[in-house]
Amino acid sequence: MTRYTLRRLLLGLAQIVAVATLVFALTEALPGDAAVVLAGDIPDEERIAQLRHALELDRPAVERWAGWLLGLFGGDLGVSLVSGRPVAELLASSLLPSLLLATATLLALVPISVVAGVVAATREGGLLDRTLTAVTVGLYSIPEFALGVVLVAVFAVGLGWFPPTAVGAGPDLLDQPALLVLPVVVLLARPICSLSRLIRAGMIDALGSGYVRHALRLGLSPRRVRLAHALPNALAPGVQQLARTTDWLLGGVIVVEAVFVIPGLGTVLTDSVAARDIPVIQGLCVLFAGTTILVNLAADLTTFRLTPGAAGTQ
Repeated sequence: MTRYTLRRLLLGLAQIVAVATLVFALTEALPGDAAVVLAGDIPDEERIAQLRHALELDRPAVERWAGWLLGLFGGDLGVSLVSGRPVAELLASSLLPSLLLATATLLALVPISVVAGVVAATREGGLLDRTLTAVTVGLYSIPEFALGVVLVAVFAVGLGWFPPTAVGAGPDLLDQPALLVLPVVVLLARPICSLSRLIRAGMIDALGSGYVRHALRLGLSPRRVRLAHALPNALAPGVQQLARTTDWLLGGVIVVEAVFVIPGLGTVLTDSVAARDIPVIQGLCVLFAGTTILVNLAADLTTFRLTPGAAGTQ
């Protein structure tokens, strides 16, 4: 297990470097650069040249990439070309809103999905099962931005129950938890649909397996059999889906932050792309790629613990 973990971490480090390199190359291929953006709407060629020299954009791209890579291994993500702030400091100051949204979504997602999946499986083909299926299919088909706009129009503008956006709110969203309700609902809609249906399918397979029938013949209570024997095996594929959902949240948060004007990592990413702020974009890529790798590694290890026999045969 230790060797496997170390091998995955080394592979993940290589993947982070590859992703950041690809992003650097694609950003370099875009027309214009940070100097053009900073020069204003009516740029002057001399002013642009001065800005390029001050920002070291006149150095060869390979040289700038190599310098950034060496700094990365030393724990330095570089400095923003636009604000002049260290990238690590800029990301840290914007991390809390995105982290709050993702954490609140995951904390609500897991129990709701497990309960919905188990209840639907134990009532397979019944009215409740068919209702849950219809609701989840309908929710899954709605894009996040469209659902966000509808929720704002109904519950914020129409009913006035929640704030429509985070404009004017303080830096700590926990001071106004009502701001998190609608964004979290939007982020929950799709993952609940996919995760609950996956747990339902796994639970149905587990309940129909031979070891469950044998446990019932031994006199164990149906409740104990469902929770102690069938549920762990049904959760194994759900853990993998939860890891994919966490990856998806990185993109979903960007859309939600744009709709609800939340000053998180998604806002930093859109602003940095518009300003061609390559160090900040690369820092975000390192953060997102590192999160993806660690989450998937944790999911693989958890799956192994839940079903060691199945994992050992793969």
